[in-house]
Amino acid sequence: MKLDRIMWGIVLLFIGGVLLLENFGIIDFYWSSVWRFWPIFLIIAGINILFSRSKSQLAGVVSIAILVITLILLFFKGQRNPDRNRIVHDGLGNQGLETSPVPEEFGEQRLSIPYDADSVAKKTILNISGAGTSFDLKGHTDSLITVASNQTGEPFLLINNLSTDSITTLNLKPKGKGEWKRGGGDVDINLNTKPNWEIYVKIGAGTFDFDLADYKVRTFNFDGGAAALELKIGSLLPITDVNVKTGMADVKINIPTGSGCQIRAKTGLSSKEFTGFIKISDNIYETPGYKDSKNKIFINFDGGLSSFEVNRY
Repeated sequence: MKLDRIMWGIVLLFIGGVLLLENFGIIDFYWSSVWRFWPIFLIIAGINILFSRSKSQLAGVVSIAILVITLILLFFKGQRNPDRNRIVHDGLGNQGLETSPVPEEFGEQRLSIPYDADSVAKKTILNISGAGTSFDLKGHTDSLITVASNQTGEPFLLINNLSTDSITTLNLKPKGKGEWKRGGGDVDINLNTKPNWEIYVKIGAGTFDFDLADYKVRTFNFDGGAAALELKIGSLLPITDVNVKTGMADVKINIPTGSGCQIRAKTGLSSKEFTGFIKISDNIYETPGYKDSKNKIFINFDGGLSSFEVNRY
């Protein structure tokens, strides 16, 4: 087996193991604590290229040993809550640690935008961004959207823009860089079921769990780095587009059996499991009777080193 495949396999096992330990509540892993060390993987890739020219077993062992040691260090680093302390100087050559106080308004947040009955027919776009955060859809709301973030998370802004073509655009994003900013934490979201939704997600490291079975979703776009995505799509619209682009991620999508689905997968070294699908070509999969289905779901996967899974419910 080629050395590069072994090394990528070790990386996948590491990410999957961390996510599994998190899900079982065994550890608390702060992806934001390790995400800034991503250049390490460029160094490892360079070492792999240099040693790949050598056919000796010793070169392969050295490459794998460096990778394993690096992942072990990242494992312990990731379990440390992001440090908000910083070094300060008193002007006399002395230095110490100063802890920036967490402003009250940046503790537990509750954000909401009311629902306007006149906007039922309008398209509503929801843009979500963040890093090292867990986003969960908790259910319905009479408002257009409500957001709650816990005290361990960074402050968020919820911006409502109504464009000239009657499209409502909601932007949920971190408050921005500044003296007080940290990753991690949980963000719980509730959405109104009446609008037609287009959801665009861009996160670095983190988790995203959305059950959209009861929502009219025209488009769902996900752009993530080292992330975990669990998504459930309903059949309330004739056509739904799902686009997923990841670096290293664990992706699970559930679709209704009553909808036809076509998957186009550009997966590189990623693993894929599409239960109940027929392989049409190297990169195209379809459900039985797809062409005659009244409701259709189009899924596009683009991932270099991820796990993609699609199931029907």
